[in-house]
Amino acid sequence: MKIVMAIIKPFKLEEVRDALTGIGVHGLTVTEVKGYGRQKGHTEIYRGAEYAVNFLPKIKIEVAVDTKEVKRVIDAITAAAKTGQIGDGKIFVYPIENAVRIRTGETDADAL
Repeated sequence: MKIVMAIIKPFKLEEVRDALTGIGVHGLTVTEVKGYGRQKGHTEIYRGAEYAVNFLPKIKIEVAVDTKEVKRVIDAITAAAKTGQIGDGKIFVYPIENAVRIRTGETDADAL
């Protein structure tokens, strides 16, 4: 089992959710986050004054999947979230040691 975590642009959330639903992903967790990568933020003009915006709004999506589904999930997220512009985001994959469904007590792959 793996967790696929993606940091994407906020306006791409619905497209990514639809793409994941389309390949059979049953659930995901979405968190509003702020951060920056290589672009180090940007500047904005507000009421005639220029401001540095160091932390950009992003969306973090986390999906728990069976190991054999990781490639499909990554491909779906990449296709849906890509704009071709700087700041499209990143995808990280890390292992799940154990999973338990609280309601039924099912464990590991059965809990997903």
